[in-house]
Amino acid sequence: MQSLDIALLKNFVIVAQTGSISLAAQQVGRTQSALSMQMHRLEAQLGKPLLHRTGAGVRLTAAGEKLLVHAEALLTQHDEILMDMTGTTLRGSISLGCTEDYASAFLPQLLGSFCARYPDIDLRLACAPSTDLRPQLQQRLLDMALVSLPSAKADGVIRKEQLVWVANEAAPAILSAPILPLALPTPSTIDYRAACTVMEAINRRYRVAYASNSLAGLLAIARSGHAISVLTRSAVPQDLHIISDDLPPLPAIGITLELADQRPSAAVSALADHIRTTLPHL
Repeated sequence: MQSLDIALLKNFVIVAQTGSISLAAQQVGRTQSALSMQMHRLEAQLGKPLLHRTGAGVRLTAAGEKLLVHAEALLTQHDEILMDMTGTTLRGSISLGCTEDYASAFLPQLLGSFCARYPDIDLRLACAPSTDLRPQLQQRLLDMALVSLPSAKADGVIRKEQLVWVANEAAPAILSAPILPLALPTPSTIDYRAACTVMEAINRRYRVAYASNSLAGLLAIARSGHAISVLTRSAVPQDLHIISDDLPPLPAIGITLELADQRPSAAVSALADHIRTTLPHL
């Protein structure tokens, strides 16, 4: 009976996760042609095509999907055995996604303690709205992501965050404007929908005077005094003020951790456990 090559399986998983031979080749430090030959060798060994090759990249065949499940489980067990027998620390790479406000509020403490414990794990961070992070998870461009849920009571919530109005002063003059100028992110975000919903519920006239996908952009507009913005309470910097008078209360939202794979690597599992344990108490 033939034996499967662990290195081949590792590279196959990376090809499956990236959906691209060229991107996978960059990650594993091989040429595109060498990695392609490895995939052909694996297919020949198993006697089945594993990848559909197209001009846009590759996608898994039915046999490839089946192998991926087995390969991820085998590689996780392989890493655990190696660490247990050698007493070595976790190794590997993790791609983590989160929104900019969570990155600002939580990641210094979360990643600081994790990286101190596992110095041989390489981390890649991607900041984007939750609506952009989920497609990246589905495409396996990310291993995991901290994303927002519209309800703090939804299943899987590991931390509740209060949305708040913020301005450059405790009682900004623009509160008396007949049409209140707001600075909000894109309409697809929870913050945008929550702000518009509560304003319309009390028939308060407003306009989205400034829009920015960037946390830095929203903070700059709020600091200018020309608009009121919405942030999670934990992300409010010390020089801005939370406004509670004359404006309707905003809802609390939930933060959850979503993973791309049901059988993650040992490194990904370790970070996921660390986040779920630590984040509620920050």
